[in-house]
Amino acid sequence: MMALTDSPARDFLLGLGRELGQPSAILVASAHWETREPAFNSVARNTTIHDFYGFPPALFAMRYEPPGAPALAEKALTLLADAGLPSTIDRERGLDHGAWVPLTLMYSAADIPVLQVGIQSELDPAHHMRLGRALAALRKDDVLIIGSGSFTHNLARLRRDGTEAQPPDVVAFADWFDTAIAEQRTDDLLHYRTLAPFAVQQHPTDEHLLPLFVALGAGGERPIAERLHTSAMYSSLRMDAYAFR
Repeated sequence: MMALTDSPARDFLLGLGRELGQPSAILVASAHWETREPAFNSVARNTTIHDFYGFPPALFAMRYEPPGAPALAEKALTLLADAGLPSTIDRERGLDHGAWVPLTLMYSAADIPVLQVGIQSELDPAHHMRLGRALAALRKDDVLIIGSGSFTHNLARLRRDGTEAQPPDVVAFADWFDTAIAEQRTDDLLHYRTLAPFAVQQHPTDEHLLPLFVALGAGGERPIAERLHTSAMYSSLRMDAYAFR
């Protein structure tokens, strides 16, 4: 719903594209494309995937269909092969809402080539950081690499009654994670499910946090992290955003 309704996170994304500038292409690791091994969509032009149900017709009417990036997909495939990570090409898939919702706000003209990579929800954060590190070389070609998920994601705890106060356990988890990122405690981050307070409550399954590890890996061996935004929607859904440089 961030594509349609006002929120601090929406306002942040509306200004983020201007702040970052226009890259040559965008690669998105989205929590909403789960594959057995890394896969890249290679299409001439992306289609819009409405991979949800029960939302207003206006959301289903939205389209975000930028050019694809077939040449970039082939280069990414080679980079992963060089890193010992087998990957595949999907020549039909478009963009799921983990990609097109933020990009609609960041780059509304839909004129930048966009490529998606699938996550492997059966594999751990270390695998996804390795995936990001293998793709980091694309940044030299002015490719913006985005991990799109959610800092906390337990849909059973969402409050839709207007309550905005965040539960203490949500705050405790987010504060631990932010401190670990700032202090470059990579090993702690990789083992967050056993070390972070209330980790399982915030992520009953961790597919929505795995894209963050792709972005972290794409930042290099010891990236400098900057928290660009922090807010919550529906009380418990944290929308924090980081840059790894």
